[in-house]
Amino acid sequence: MSLPEGTYQDIGDGLKMHFHDIGPEVGPVLVWLHGSGPGASGWSNFKKNVPYFAERGFRNLVVDNLGFGFSSKPDTDYTLDFVAGGVRRLLDRLGVERCFVVGNSHGGAVAMQLALDEPARVAKLVLMAPGGLEEREAYMKMAGIRTMMKVFFGPDGITRDTMRTVFGLQLFDPTQLSDETIDERVAVAKDQPKRVMASLHVPHLAPRLPELACPVLGWWGMDDQFCPSTGAVTLARSCKDARVTLLSRCGHWVMVEHTDLFNRGTHDFLATCSA
Repeated sequence: MSLPEGTYQDIGDGLKMHFHDIGPEVGPVLVWLHGSGPGASGWSNFKKNVPYFAERGFRNLVVDNLGFGFSSKPDTDYTLDFVAGGVRRLLDRLGVERCFVVGNSHGGAVAMQLALDEPARVAKLVLMAPGGLEEREAYMKMAGIRTMMKVFFGPDGITRDTMRTVFGLQLFDPTQLSDETIDERVAVAKDQPKRVMASLHVPHLAPRLPELACPVLGWWGMDDQFCPSTGAVTLARSCKDARVTLLSRCGHWVMVEHTDLFNRGTHDFLATCSA
């Protein structure tokens, strides 16, 4: 599927957010928040999912977070408050007062922060292997994280081969990683400052999970090499209203590796109420 034309929105302080607005203008709003990593963007994460929801009446806002995709990449520290603040400002500019939020990996942490900060805005959360559920040291032991950081800060930098090495670890079956996704990420990574990944910081959010006021749907692969699958139990045990699916023979990208299951299950979860 070819990359659709995106939209830029000024969010103040000289910053612009890039996003794709797909689906009917008046449908319930579904915000998609991608994970981190070199060359990450909303469309490269979710291009296999968004059309399904657009066809079923959702207005999909597929966001490039600050520091990623085609959004602004200022010379600053990329704390969770900074990145989540960009999403809040974007939604303010677009007049989105109520929405569903889907987040993968770092985007899952951003989604949780958004729901904690503005519970009246977020109707439901869908989290695929979200970050922030372990202390930092646990993530730095993961093979995928170690490989990603070694490549991003290594002397050879980002090439198609090193990108394929890193993102092949996202999947239980690396053959599912398309050339199209590799090309999309390499093109973005060339202009991505090293400070984005060097300063990316997510606090330990697990103690705050009981504060989440909205229903939560979790997805996790048992073979995740980036975020420990123990987080699935943390979600199920700590959230007031959660259902969590844990899949064998699945890595970090449930929405790519089990697209039909993810699309149907997420739609059923969201369709039980409207934003």
